[in-house]
Amino acid sequence: MTSIEHRQLKGITIKNIVVTILSTASIVTSVMTSYFQLKSDISEVKVQQEAQNRVNEVRLRVLEGQVTVLQREVEDIKSVKNKQ
Repeated sequence: MTSIEHRQLKGITIKNIVVTILSTASIVTSVMTSYFQLKSDISEVKVQQEAQNRVNEVRLRVLEGQVTVLQREVEDIKSVKNKQ
């Protein structure tokens, strides 16, 4: 170690300042990486949810159409039964 690393400024060594700055930079980098990963994951989940919602809407429309057809068939059967 050089003499500048051992020099003190009011009880704080240059080495401690450097370690503190590097540690802080490492923590900030880690937090930012986690933030952007979470942001990406949330975006991906949002896209998947929107796709699932569209699929569910299509399924609902198909089911509503089938219910309508079945109601007509029941009415037809009732009308045929009443004519007999």
